[in-house]
Amino acid sequence: MSTEQSRPLDGITVVSFEHAIAAPFCTRQLADLGARVIKIERPGVGDFARGYDTRVRGLSSHFVWTNRSKESLTLNIKHEEAMTILDKLLVEADVLVQNLAPGAAARLGLSFDDLHERFPGLIVCNISGYGETGPYTDKKAYDLLIQSEGGVLSTTGGPEDEDMAKVGCSIADISAGMYAQNSIMAALIQRGKTGRGTSIDVSMLETIVEWMGYPMYYAFDGQPQPPRAGASHSTIYPYGPFATGDGQSVMLGLQNEREWGAFCEIVLQQPELATDVRFATNSDRSANRGELRTLIHEAFAALTADQAIERLDRASIANAHVNDMAGVWAHPQLAARDRWRRVGSPVGELPALLPPAANRAFEARMDSIPDLGEHTDAILAELDYDATDIARLHDAGAV
Repeated sequence: MSTEQSRPLDGITVVSFEHAIAAPFCTRQLADLGARVIKIERPGVGDFARGYDTRVRGLSSHFVWTNRSKESLTLNIKHEEAMTILDKLLVEADVLVQNLAPGAAARLGLSFDDLHERFPGLIVCNISGYGETGPYTDKKAYDLLIQSEGGVLSTTGGPEDEDMAKVGCSIADISAGMYAQNSIMAALIQRGKTGRGTSIDVSMLETIVEWMGYPMYYAFDGQPQPPRAGASHSTIYPYGPFATGDGQSVMLGLQNEREWGAFCEIVLQQPELATDVRFATNSDRSANRGELRTLIHEAFAALTADQAIERLDRASIANAHVNDMAGVWAHPQLAARDRWRRVGSPVGELPALLPPAANRAFEARMDSIPDLGEHTDAILAELDYDATDIARLHDAGAV
């Protein structure tokens, strides 16, 4: 890695009206790449994700994850002086990101059309549940609701409707944040060619539907969609978790007939199953998965998880531990690749995972998680407010 810590977005300033996950995750990734992110929060309250829980030494787990390397500026955007402060910020800003309630940004004069004439180079990124047009535009959208609308819940959990299950992390928020970050990067490149900013409209529904491409095409032209199969694969078998004799489980997946033969001989130590007509092809194994599951569990009952994985490795069968969160924190691969860093926070240093996609030219920025309003006075001073002005703005409830 280069000793000169120049990052791709050094010198880029992002102003963000953000809450919850989608926009904060987008801007945290921009901060990882060197951007200065000024997070505008409500005085006294802040991003409501700060109050989701207190699991990280009193801080919210969601907030700690998505808000490192940012500056927190408290600003009452309904106060008469707020727009003056904001205008001064936007003069120097490259990007404005917002995921306020539907219609809120436009009512506040923060739409691209409102801002473009005064700030022609500004990129405005709007993240919402359903996008800026269409009959769902004004509907509230939370991650679970978008997972439902986007068809995710029709593919997760058990076979019965009452067994449906949401994905255990906020994938609709995450997908929206990732597409927003990617689109902002593209818009910065485009601005470098044209000198003009642009408007970006990111819909959580559309980002999650993009991710559902395989099951959608599988159900093309009215064909049946993949059945819910819990943690197993809906159409390939054996592919999923299997219990071992020590009370644990291992995850495994077979892809072809060569692997099926090796699985029977080396892992199950029942080579005759390789030619059993019930399991001759993947379609046969999937159709008779109940019988095959019983045979696998009977064989695995005599093994520990580590012993089963040793056999699977020897047979070149893809496999994985079924880790809980403690197992992920202690994962030997992450430790061996030196993927953990320490970042500051209002409650002291905390561990944080380096962003994926390591780049040899630079290391990601890994700065502190801000306290509410921690940078308000410093930012106002940069905007040429003196100590008297800053005290007056505090007293007036503007910041």
